[in-house]
Amino acid sequence: MTSARLPRLATLAFGFAFLYAPIALLVIYSFNASKLVTVWAGFSTRWYASLFSNAALIASAKISLQVAALSAIIATFNGTLAAFALERFGAFRTRGVFVGAIYAPLVIPEVILGLSLLLIFVALGVDRGFWTIVAGHATFTMCFAAVVIRARLAGMDRSLEEAAMDLGAGPVMTFARVVLPQLAPALVSAWMLAFILSLDDLVIASFTSGPGSTTLPMRIYSQVRLGVTPEINAMSSLLLAAVGLALFISAIAGRRHES
Repeated sequence: MTSARLPRLATLAFGFAFLYAPIALLVIYSFNASKLVTVWAGFSTRWYASLFSNAALIASAKISLQVAALSAIIATFNGTLAAFALERFGAFRTRGVFVGAIYAPLVIPEVILGLSLLLIFVALGVDRGFWTIVAGHATFTMCFAAVVIRARLAGMDRSLEEAAMDLGAGPVMTFARVVLPQLAPALVSAWMLAFILSLDDLVIASFTSGPGSTTLPMRIYSQVRLGVTPEINAMSSLLLAAVGLALFISAIAGRRHES
């Protein structure tokens, strides 16, 4: 090993340790037998069993999963329409305004977006709850879906679509048989990205939620303010496992599509 390579490896190792050591400690201490989070008292799975008997956390987890799934579907659908408009419709009169409106949530602070949604719901007299969180998360994540799908559209070979139409396929058949199979990996990626962003969100959900619609991040945050418990570690570990499994499935699906 050369002397120039050693500092680079040390810097890389330090960076990975800085990023992932706290996550590893969280997972390790979720198997701690002690009620004290920072005191190791042996290996135990008691907190996972206790977690599944915690009705409040389970209810919040169900709400978060439902909100994330529905908002991701809406965000992916709207993001697809926005991506087609930007990539296939050329230069239209209000294109600049449209681009700004689509990509604004990427740069607007979440607290500003959450407050704006709250003011809209109050002005319209809409009762805040499950569906207002879905609308807020779909608004927030649509721009990310549009970026992913537009990038895929930009790299697609349009000559295949022209060949299909020359052979007699109509617009619907061309989209179903030519465009959609090529776009499918981007659609899956956009949905998963929107799902994870929604599942993780705390700020927008805090502004748009109502009675009986407490999401899991809101529940965890309210409990952490009173002190971290091993049940929170167990729930966080399960979320990490779910995200890791989703990323693994996505990677396998991407490799199969490429092959």
